[in-house]
Amino acid sequence: MSTGFTVIRDNTPESVIPKGAVVAMGNFDGVHLGHRAVIGAALAMGKTHGVPALAVTFEPHPRSFFSPNTPQFRLTDETNKLRLLAATGLAGAVVMTFDKARAGTTAQDFIHHDLIGRLGISGIAVGYDFHFGKGRVGSPSLLVSEAPRLGIEVDVQAHVDIEERPVSSSAIRMALAEGQVDDATTMLGGPWFATGKVVHGEKRGRDLGYPTANIRLDKHCGLKHGIYAVRVGKAHGNDKVRFDGVASFGRRPTFDNGAPLLEVFLFDFKGDLYDTVLDVAFISFIREELKFDTIDALIRQMDDDSAKARAALAAAPGAFPQLGVIG
Repeated sequence: MSTGFTVIRDNTPESVIPKGAVVAMGNFDGVHLGHRAVIGAALAMGKTHGVPALAVTFEPHPRSFFSPNTPQFRLTDETNKLRLLAATGLAGAVVMTFDKARAGTTAQDFIHHDLIGRLGISGIAVGYDFHFGKGRVGSPSLLVSEAPRLGIEVDVQAHVDIEERPVSSSAIRMALAEGQVDDATTMLGGPWFATGKVVHGEKRGRDLGYPTANIRLDKHCGLKHGIYAVRVGKAHGNDKVRFDGVASFGRRPTFDNGAPLLEVFLFDFKGDLYDTVLDVAFISFIREELKFDTIDALIRQMDDDSAKARAALAAAPGAFPQLGVIG
């Protein structure tokens, strides 16, 4: 895990921005293996030249700006994206606000004003399909053609394939939507996780012998409804204690068919988690959400789900996303 990870924003004084750094630029939703190839290239470039390597990313996600009424299932919100980036060895991240002004900035102006003028970069790494600037005119080939005149080094990373399939954020979203947690984990380089505060629920789990920590995920979360083996940790601080468990994400068709809710039962845990912010890593998909005719049938199924979750977690000891601390 890296330390001293610095976040630079639009209002950060130029005097504290490390000039001459190299950057890895992208949206980095999920910080998957393709993104990590770009980050690795920037880290290698920075090591060669003896300068820090930073990520350059955009918030909100440009897709949210251009299509505000279209639901966007983000793999990582801004905070979790930065936590993942902080664990890669990067010295920090430049978070650029993506708004009307940014969307209207030409690629040339972005290069000259933001990358060269404000950040003073000496090198940049991007993915083969990354575009930027008004009308998405900015491209890897534009950066390569401008590099000699600007005096910067450019590294363009090809796509990363797994079993002849390109790794992408879209492919990971699709895998999660289909309950293919193993595929998502492979493309991400670690389990997908969600973060949220434990809220009060109907407390039915207590009566069933399965008290749960209830978390409301983002309303656009596209994870398949069903039962999962999960590994859980506190989201903030230096507490590295992890708990294994089984979780249900869905509408509880046996009871109320209400709004989607993540209900997590932690094995071998007793205590009060209300208002605690938890990271929930999804290790394995067990089954789809079902409606039961009787409570006894539901409890028998929950017993079976728990046994399967314990077995899945035992087969993946220590599986948890690598997360850094945001300075």
